Amino acid sequence: MTKPFRFGVVAPLLTDLPTWREQARRIGDLGYSTLLVPDFPLTQPAPAPLLTIAAEITDLRVGTWVYASPLRAPWLTAWESHSLSLLTDGRFEMGIGTGRPGIEDELHEKGVADVPSRGERLPQIRETVERLRELDGPDRHTPVAMAVLGPKARALAAEVADTVTFVLGDQPRGQVAPMASEFRDNEKVELALAVPAIGDWVAPHMAPPDTDPTPWREADALTVLPDDPAAAVAEVQRRREEMGFSYFVIGAGAAERFAPVVAELAGR
Repeated sequence: MTKPFRFGVVAPLLTDLPTWREQARRIGDLGYSTLLVPDFPLTQPAPAPLLTIAAEITDLRVGTWVYASPLRAPWLTAWESHSLSLLTDGRFEMGIGTGRPGIEDELHEKGVADVPSRGERLPQIRETVERLRELDGPDRHTPVAMAVLGPKARALAAEVADTVTFVLGDQPRGQVAPMASEFRDNEKVELALAVPAIGDWVAPHMAPPDTDPTPWREADALTVLPDDPAAAVAEVQRRREEMGFSYFVIGAGAAERFAPVVAELAGR
């Protein structure tokens, strides 16, 4: 079943708070469905208060892109997510993954002695979702978006996630297509694609700051879209038709230039 297009924006706090508030309002005015924030302790505000602000001043859905599972105990992530679901009247989506590269060193630097190993992180995500479902009870369902790559992570996502996104860099289209095909017949799963690069611009907190998108384009990677709106519309449609991606996530700095794509495709 083809799912309708929707578009989200990763909007870290890179300015003063009043400017960020206006940016959030503008994202809503442009037709995006979801405002997302990254999980970067000490370099960004904690997700919960920032998302609560966004939900208060806009009608947007809000979410984490994505919680890094090693940063919190499963019960704590579940509790915070359930609380956000309540406080936003059901507009919160819990994005979660096993953590960005180098997160082990980051945690050690912050004084965390017992950092979960990679083998412990998928069970940690499973426990987080299970505890979230217990807190939600029978009358609430907080959507879960899971960032995955390997086969074990993909298998867990097929079981527990509502939205699945792949952790991608320069992987060519042909390498991603088989992973996406695993979810094409799963009607309950929405396939999402994070696109850090629009043209030559790369979104902060979605890719390393020194990222050059040129090799991505040369490799036919899915992490970049054309700057030209007409070409981007055609490419977004192709990615849904060929692989099933219907939810596209970009950086806030490209929200204005990408707005014609959203106007053309959102909800279709």
